[in-house]
Parts: sequence; C-alpha cells; structure tokens
Amino acid sequence: MVAIASQQVGSGPQRVAFLHGLMGRGRNFYTIANRLGDDYSSLLIDVPNHGESGWTDHFSYIELADTIAEYLARDFAYGGPVHLVGHSMGGKIAMVLALRHPQLVRGLVIEDIAPVNSATTGNQFNHLIGSVAAIDPTAASGRAEVDAELAKSVPDPQMRGFLMQNLRRRADGGYYWQANVHVLLRDLSAVVGFPMLSEPPFPNPTLWVAGGNSHYVRREDLPRMRELFPAVRRLTFHDAGHWVHADQPERFVSILRQFLILAG
Repeated sequence: MVAIASQQVGSGPQRVAFLHGLMGRGRNFYTIANRLGDDYSSLLIDVPNHGESGWTDHFSYIELADTIAEYLARDFAYGGPVHLVGHSMGGKIAMVLALRHPQLVRGLVIEDIAPVNSATTGNQFNHLIGSVAAIDPTAASGRAEVDAELAKSVPDPQMRGFLMQNLRRRADGGYYWQANVHVLLRDLSAVVGFPMLSEPPFPNPTLWVAGGNSHYVRREDLPRMRELFPAVRRLTFHDAGHWVHADQPERFVSILRQFLILAG
C-alpha cells in the first residue's frame, strides 16, 4: 500500500479531510482549514503521486479512493464518519470514496468538477504537465533557472508558481520534481476520466461548488451528479475560476462552515 502524508490543522471535534487537485498538495487548503477555526480538525492529505506521499505505477481513481479510505479508517475517521472536501482531481477521488465507502463520509463537498469525463480539459493539462516533465531540474543551479525555463511554455506567473511548488531540492544539492509527472502525463486520459461504478448513490448531504468563470462544471452534468448524489445542492461562485477556494477564500470558508453545521 502506498504511503500517504498528511498535515492536521486545528484540534476541534468536527473532522474535515481535504483532497487537492492535480499537481497540488495538501497545503493548498491550509488557509481554508486555518480559517475554519477552533471547532474543526482538518486533515490536509497529499494525494498519492503528489507532495510527500508515495508514488504509484499507474493512475486509478478507484485504487486512490480505496487507499485514502483505508488511511482515514485507520486514524482520522476511526471514531466515526468525517466530512470530505475535494477539488478537481481530488473532487473525483472524494466522489469515488464516498460512493465506495459511505460509512466514512458524513458530508461531501465537491469543488469545480463533475463525475464525468473532463476530456475538454485534457489539452490544458497535457500542456502544463508536459511542460514540467520536459524539464530535467537535476543540474539546475537554482529555482530561478527552472522557473525561467518553465516560463517559455507557461508564461502565466500564477500558474507557473502553482507548478513550481512541486520543485524540491535534494540533500546533495540538486533539484527534482516531487510529483510523479511522468505517470500523470502518461495516464492523463484516466485523470480526466471518471470510472464506471456499480455502488448505490451516496445518500448524505453533498455541496457542489462551481466557479462561474470555469468550464469544468456544465449544465448537462447535473443529471449524472443528481443520480450519484441525490442530496446534492449546487452553488456557483461568480467571479471565481477553477480554484474557487483560492479566488474567494472568505466566501468559500463561510459557505463551507454553513454546510458543515447543517450536515451535522
């Protein structure tokens, strides 16, 4: 079983686990978890192939969901079900986990992704991950050198900064990509897809958050979402893109806290 790294924020009685998106890491949700306050214990999980967690030799939503479910059941969700928040790729993992292991999930929050094939986003991620994979940072003299090389194909500084969080320095002085970029690039069709599942619908409260300036959630995705998550409520954050929690953190925390209270 692949090793999973996580960080806990807060020590309150209400438990919330966060799953980040592609090329992210658990700490991407640190600001949100910190703002939830003293009533919550938040677990920021590095999804396998990202951050400090171990790598797999292929990408599978079912296997990732089962691995994280086992990790939660051993400790964080040992005393009972927890709330689960997932963004993008992490949102798909969260949906599969809730469907396959409903006893672990009290309430579900899905941020800007749908339980369908997101093939329309494949070209964007192919470009971004491909740009990272094309750079061998082992001989780089510093982060600035890698950043300058990446800027040739990813000129947007905000997106480049997001990708550069995966650059780490070795103890012997060289650099390396912490994310499993070559497997993620090779298996991108699985990353943007969604598995066929035979489990019954997830009955517990589900909040489906979409960014008004994002194209990851479409009107035609609603029937499938309601089929799998009949207790779903959809909420669109206008003037927010794909990273809703980063574009509007204060409102995201407010809505999240309201949902957690109502979900029990």
